[in-house]
Amino acid sequence: MTPVSEAVVLMAGSGSRLRGRDEKLLKPLAPILGRPLVCYTIEALVRARIEKINFVVGYEAERLRAGVKELVPSTIEARFIENFEWQKQNGISLLAAAGAVSGPFVLTMSDHLFDQTIVDLLKRSADVDLLNLAVDRKIESIFDLDDAMKVQTRRNKVTAISKDLRRYDAIDAGLFICPVGFFDYLEQSKRNGDCSLADGVRLMARDGKVRAIDIGASWWQDIDTMDMLWHAEEKMAGAVTQKNRAELAIYRTGS
Repeated sequence: MTPVSEAVVLMAGSGSRLRGRDEKLLKPLAPILGRPLVCYTIEALVRARIEKINFVVGYEAERLRAGVKELVPSTIEARFIENFEWQKQNGISLLAAAGAVSGPFVLTMSDHLFDQTIVDLLKRSADVDLLNLAVDRKIESIFDLDDAMKVQTRRNKVTAISKDLRRYDAIDAGLFICPVGFFDYLEQSKRNGDCSLADGVRLMARDGKVRAIDIGASWWQDIDTMDMLWHAEEKMAGAVTQKNRAELAIYRTGS
């Protein structure tokens, strides 16, 4: 098991595509199956034995900080880092946390849902000297493929990453285990003071330092729009029903 005990969760953006005209809605707190979206991320990290979570906030920072604090268990050290340039790309949000982590860390976004098995797989399989990216090769199952971050791999190494790739064999699932050296690549990838995570990954991949970890049959979903949220709710509700049926069957057979 990879010795990773810290995480960074990016939640600085305004989430305008999801909230539409509802200016009061904060995307990480949007309800899904009756619970705030970010709850699922926090729970997955807690189950993976993460001890410290750095939340990068920006848009409506004070209100979001107050809402998320109530969701974090007392056993977790929670730190809130404000990105004052939250209008820029997500690479700038991660760079805001550069001084907060001391070793390899889990990186994800507050608007991604994923099976616990993906986090466990990353921790079990990651090489802490490389950037480890969870990728989904079930391309036909992607809900909004046009908007997805495409990935090209050779064996288990990432060779290209972009939403505009014409040739690709996987999709970025939005979950990483990163070495602290990733911050240097983000700095190098800046153009006019801005960069995306993909820019840093692309630069690091040129040095052969980005590893793709296939999530297999596991499920995940990015939540950018209401359609994506509704799709995720259907999937999650179905999974709960199947689990309940399986538990009932075990109970009835006495196994």
